[in-house]
Amino acid sequence: MFIAPDDFRIKADNFDLTRMENVIRIACGAFYLPHVAGKFVGFGVLNPAIVKFFASAGLSPPEAWVYIAAAAELSVAIALTLGICTRFAALGSVGLMAVAVYSLQTVKGFGWTWNTGGYEYPVFWGICSLALAVQAWQVWLGRRQDVAPAGRPLRIVAAE
Repeated sequence: MFIAPDDFRIKADNFDLTRMENVIRIACGAFYLPHVAGKFVGFGVLNPAIVKFFASAGLSPPEAWVYIAAAAELSVAIALTLGICTRFAALGSVGLMAVAVYSLQTVKGFGWTWNTGGYEYPVFWGICSLALAVQAWQVWLGRRQDVAPAGRPLRIVAAE
């Protein structure tokens, strides 16, 4: 109903860089990769500074939450970059950015600009992800309206 095998297909259209939604989608996905890598100092070895931040944000046990965050970010990165399950991945990205903003607020208090540890960047990233989600859901809903309840394409017959 909400998810279909077609959602998991990598299509050439997903990489048409003349379509701005593809450029934003790929950027939103690819930008997660350094954030995933930054959670580790070696293969599977957690970055102590990140663990401390998660602990300060009240996420307990912090080590487990770092692994959960890294897995979620990697999943969203792959899905958005490749254009698979975009409407769900973009909503996941919005959720991740909401948690990032909440965590920054909890640890550092109000601070807007990214260079002072504020949440300007995650808010922008979340807004871009929300725009991607809205666009992807509109496309999906538009396709569903073109299909009759029995799964057959609708035929529009012109009146003569």
